[in-house]
Amino acid sequence: MKNLDYGVIGNCRTAALISKEGSIDWLCFPDFDSPFVFGKILDDKKGGCFSIVPEVEFSCTQKYIDQTNILCTTYVSKEFAFEVLDFMPRYKTGDDASGYYLPAEIYRYIRVIRGTPVVTINYSPQSNYALEETQHKLSPRHIRSSSVLNEKNSVYLYSSMDLKKIINKERIEIKGDEYMLLSYNQKLIDVDLRRVYLEYSRTKVYWLNWVNRSKRYHKYEDMVERSMLILKLMSFQPSGAVLAAITTSIPETIGEVRNWDYRFCWLRDASMSIETLLSMGHQGAAKRFIGFVKRIIHSKDEKFQIMYGIRGERILTEKILTHLSGYENSTPVRVGNAAYQQKQNDSLGYLMDVIYKYYLYFPGTLDEIEDMWEVTKNIVRTVYAEWRLPDQGIWEIRNGTSHYVFSKVMSWVALDRAVRVAELLGKDIYVIEWGKEAEVIREDIHLNGWKDELGGFSQAYDNAEPDASLLLMEEYGFIEPSDPRYISTVKAIKRGLLHNGLMYRYKNRDDFGNPSSAFTICTFWLIRALYVTGEVEEAKSLFDEILNYSNHLGLFSEDLDFETKRQLGNFPQAYSHLAIINTVELFADEMIRSRFIRP
Repeated sequence: MKNLDYGVIGNCRTAALISKEGSIDWLCFPDFDSPFVFGKILDDKKGGCFSIVPEVEFSCTQKYIDQTNILCTTYVSKEFAFEVLDFMPRYKTGDDASGYYLPAEIYRYIRVIRGTPVVTINYSPQSNYALEETQHKLSPRHIRSSSVLNEKNSVYLYSSMDLKKIINKERIEIKGDEYMLLSYNQKLIDVDLRRVYLEYSRTKVYWLNWVNRSKRYHKYEDMVERSMLILKLMSFQPSGAVLAAITTSIPETIGEVRNWDYRFCWLRDASMSIETLLSMGHQGAAKRFIGFVKRIIHSKDEKFQIMYGIRGERILTEKILTHLSGYENSTPVRVGNAAYQQKQNDSLGYLMDVIYKYYLYFPGTLDEIEDMWEVTKNIVRTVYAEWRLPDQGIWEIRNGTSHYVFSKVMSWVALDRAVRVAELLGKDIYVIEWGKEAEVIREDIHLNGWKDELGGFSQAYDNAEPDASLLLMEEYGFIEPSDPRYISTVKAIKRGLLHNGLMYRYKNRDDFGNPSSAFTICTFWLIRALYVTGEVEEAKSLFDEILNYSNHLGLFSEDLDFETKRQLGNFPQAYSHLAIINTVELFADEMIRSRFIRP
């Protein structure tokens, strides 16, 4: 059994997973959603990797350079010690604040600490998800690896070490600092150690400056800082889109078929991520996401999807790669995601919540404000037309629809935030009209969503099952934390879904059977619900417990195994990391308030 013991590096264009032994086992070039160059994580034999293998027995330790997304893997044996600094360049260029250098390339900067390490380089790039054979062409300056079927599909490896020895996997003595640079494009400048150090320094300074602009917390600072860096890394700079995760098809449960491609922008996940970054002092990311929203809504009658490609693509055709064995032989391996065609009425609530914050905190020019007002009215029209209809819900049930209570709640949120925007703009007629419809939705939920036999609000109008998403009713303002109905709902959900310190999303059978792993963010939702309903010590204890289940670098995936606590699901998961930040912020806000309360 293996765990997701990976570090992630990236530059807001693409990202890579690096094992705790320093092997690059996942990398898509040139962008997050491109075919993988290294995909060992999905097939040990065919996927390909990029590793540095000492010829004698060794041990590894791994850490991030403080306050950066630069990963340091240290190799130690009796004879030697050396470290590998892995990073993707990212820094501002020139005087233009919006200009960034973020090439599709990885630097592997090797620094000898003692002795003379002898290693072989396992360099096995693949073409088009390993569907096409890869050929190598050696030149004096680089190795060009390309698809036999399409030579344009190529990558370039530069190194201060002997390229022939690298390609032939021969022994290499490392007597001093060395480097390897993997680039999607052929380099037009000379690459040497001086250039490598310059790129390293520029990238390090960028991340240090970015973190320095963030809100700080005394307790849990390391976890918050790492989570913020992960969320930032998962934003796509060219468009402002935010990914749910950087991988595809890592299973929610080993041996089952809940394997999805998460390299896309869900309105739900992205809105939550942007809201979190905004609360931590990073308005630029929120502005870019608002720009993304404006670009995907081309006209007043544009229909909304639950998710988009990272450039705004609407068609995300799902395919199965049958030639890959999958993570621990869990198939299928999917690229694309058929969920883009689903109806999920909750998604517009998150989006409208972010638009409201746009108006509150950083409205743009008059034309931009008017553009977003048209988007707001479009969202409201959509909610009016669809909130009474069944949908596939937050958990993306593939076969069948229902009247999910949380979808109704978030439809209410969409209208509530639209009312607030109308108030800010002095549009009193809309305030009255939309407010009335919001109240209709609220009454409908209280009438049809409450189940006496459950002792709380239920998953859907037609069942009495608990659902973790309903813990968010309070956070989005639908119900007060002191309301007896909410307190009772929290107790019912905890009673029905908490197991071994972790939460199910729901337990009733869906189109793939009964869920069998914990959905990480749901435990954080329970922590908040317990906290705001007065169970403060239990909430803090549960939070401290789940933090122990991160990997060796403080990273979280989508799911956790109830028994072993191993990480499962796509990785790293934006959902999970934004929840850590939000929880710490909740605790900290309470501590700040308590300083001013006198007995």
